[in-house]
Amino acid sequence: MIFAFMLVLANPWECRSSDWPRFLGPNQNGGIDDEELPTEWSADGPTQVWQQAVGSGFSGPVVVGQQVILFHRERDEETIVSLEAETGEEQWRSPYQTSYRDDFGFDNGPRSTPTVHSGLIYTYGAQGRLQCTSLKTGKKVWHVDAKREFGAPKGFFGIACSPLVEGNAVILNVGSRETGGIVAFDRLSGKVIWKASRDEASYSSPIGATIAGVRQALVFDREGLKAVDVTSGKIRSTFPWRPRINASVNAASPVVHGNQVLLTTSYSTGAIVLDLKTPNPVKVWSNDRALSCHYGTPIFHAGYLYGFHGRQERGADLNCVDWKTGEIQWTAPHVKTGTVTRIKDRLLILQENGELVLADAQADRYRERDRAQILPSGVRAYPAFANGIFYARSPKKLVAVRLGESK
Repeated sequence: MIFAFMLVLANPWECRSSDWPRFLGPNQNGGIDDEELPTEWSADGPTQVWQQAVGSGFSGPVVVGQQVILFHRERDEETIVSLEAETGEEQWRSPYQTSYRDDFGFDNGPRSTPTVHSGLIYTYGAQGRLQCTSLKTGKKVWHVDAKREFGAPKGFFGIACSPLVEGNAVILNVGSRETGGIVAFDRLSGKVIWKASRDEASYSSPIGATIAGVRQALVFDREGLKAVDVTSGKIRSTFPWRPRINASVNAASPVVHGNQVLLTTSYSTGAIVLDLKTPNPVKVWSNDRALSCHYGTPIFHAGYLYGFHGRQERGADLNCVDWKTGEIQWTAPHVKTGTVTRIKDRLLILQENGELVLADAQADRYRERDRAQILPSGVRAYPAFANGIFYARSPKKLVAVRLGESK
């Protein structure tokens, strides 16, 4: 079994270069290098290809081939929907019942983005249902109720963890203090492969990375970093990094560069870069003045980080930060809180107010190329970019906007 698992790891991710099959894209770093964007848009802005009314949720779209997969809530059902990428026409839908209610009166839909791997879709709902669904037909393959079987806690704002697929394992930060904080499920059957840790989950999704020659899942839970061997579940490294107050979350995913990893959170804690080439992490730098990310994951490109510093509800600054030193290179004027996606040497900044900003990914100065209103206000979900089309959603609308050339 272990031998077969290692064979799969030889090619851990199979997808087309034009796909965006999971949270933060094909490379789990929010960026791609094989497509290009124009330096500016036409006077009327980028062309909208189609739009669709959608249900509630903060789950972002993903794209594989000619399918856009959306995970949202319609009435009392969490629903997985497949749409034709070029037209938005519905191909199939797969619903199931949910009774989740947000304690703070916010959105009641799913929070986590689907993951597509080898013809299967993996979703994790706000109430703790992990489901495997056929990409081709929409038929359920298996499901696990993590709340019932593991005691997965609701947390402050429901359950949110985009599934990580590594080899034959689907890895989740379940967050149970009794039965397992990090759990790996067989991707074909849903059976438990291993469990690690007993710490609570937060709102960060795990990232797969090869550190010091070993394939690992980097999990930023409520207590801090867990670096876990994806084959055995052995915890190789830990590092505490959590806000000092209880009413807080860790939400940004880890960012990896070589054997180093960035953790960033808000609530007077900030960012830290750790070197993980040995089991005992070594701090490279840390501060709370450059990149205190509330929920958005920053982007790494050519030695620099691009991300939002500060609390979302108080307004945050888009900063460019030196990876090696943690020093701010520039702060962008007139850019509001949102998400950052990199397409080659351009940044796509989707603000919460629904405005899309096109800027250069360069460290010497902030250079904005263009901006356009593509959605109503209230945007929190991460977008996807595939085959020249940018897919993004607000609480009630999903749009497909052409930004680049189709392949």
